[in-house]
Amino acid sequence: MIIAHVDVFPLNLPMKRSLSTSGGKVGDKARGAPHVYVRVRDREGVEGWGEARPSHRWSYETVESVVSTIRNYFAPRLIGMKVQDLQSVHRMMNGEIKGGVNTGQPIAKAAVDTALHDLIGRRENKTLPGLWMAPDRDFIHLSWLISTTDPDEAAIQAGKAKEEGYRGVDVKIGLDPVTDQSVLEAVKTAAPDLFFRVDANQAYTLSQAICMSRWLEKLGVDVFEQPLAANNLPGHAELRRKTHLPVALDESVWTSADFIQALRLEACDAVVIKCTKMGGVYGAKRCGEMVREAGLDLLGGGLTESGLGLAFSAHLFNYLEIMTPVDLNGPFFLAEDPLAEGPILCEGGEVRLPGGSGVGCVIDVDRLSEFRKEVT
Repeated sequence: MIIAHVDVFPLNLPMKRSLSTSGGKVGDKARGAPHVYVRVRDREGVEGWGEARPSHRWSYETVESVVSTIRNYFAPRLIGMKVQDLQSVHRMMNGEIKGGVNTGQPIAKAAVDTALHDLIGRRENKTLPGLWMAPDRDFIHLSWLISTTDPDEAAIQAGKAKEEGYRGVDVKIGLDPVTDQSVLEAVKTAAPDLFFRVDANQAYTLSQAICMSRWLEKLGVDVFEQPLAANNLPGHAELRRKTHLPVALDESVWTSADFIQALRLEACDAVVIKCTKMGGVYGAKRCGEMVREAGLDLLGGGLTESGLGLAFSAHLFNYLEIMTPVDLNGPFFLAEDPLAEGPILCEGGEVRLPGGSGVGCVIDVDRLSEFRKEVT
């Protein structure tokens, strides 16, 4: 199984509504959201598909950098490599695009990695769990994402989550520190029994985070995600010493090495696993296994991927036995994607995953042109 072709498809997918974090809008209803699909074919014509979801509001990677990295640096080196030799593929990508403090261009690498996992599964006629010698599980439960500075709107959204049978809510804070507590109180009042995940996306200083964490404890929040800047592991460790609310790290942990540093400093109680930020399934699976072995908790997250990226993440989260509702929020915000067959959102936030080999998704190639975005 030798790689013969690598094709890159920059896309702009329409959104039902805008999504904001403390860093700004990561998707706009008026302008859509950038995605990159990658197709890898072997010499026999078998193909696999992967996805990258860049956002300049979340990391330094943009749709332009993802496309140029894959086309100009990865694709020429991938031709002729063995499909199944993922270790060598990642060694090559890490050599072509070096890391600094963090790994270099992990979102671009994730598109290649996921496409190869899909291709390997199709060649071996196995699902992703089958490749990992794990049982198939054809569903996963999503959390309901709330991102607003309006307490009334937050209450409405939390009420909908409860009425529709969702098991958890994920609330973005730091958009407006003045209204954060009012928003969270409104959510707790409207949905008091749901798993309550609060994500600050690096919005706070240490003193602010200590005060907020103590308040969140009294409110009944279950976990406080990424309150401080990504590189402030000592600050997160200090926060844990001064409060009892579990602290989860997301932007601070991009690799297994990052997790080891966080573990040494006792900087977290949980880690957010994301295929896209961790260079694909290969790195995310390894990091998740290490977190489990260390006895810490795992949370599942995403970057508003389409159904294709969601399916990869869902299979991995099931393999890692993440039981809390996961933040794969693409179905809440994306109006369409170019899948002929893919995950289906059902009642209560349950997503039914497609069957079939590889990741199980079928791409409607004709629709790719509908969403095609010109990138130079």
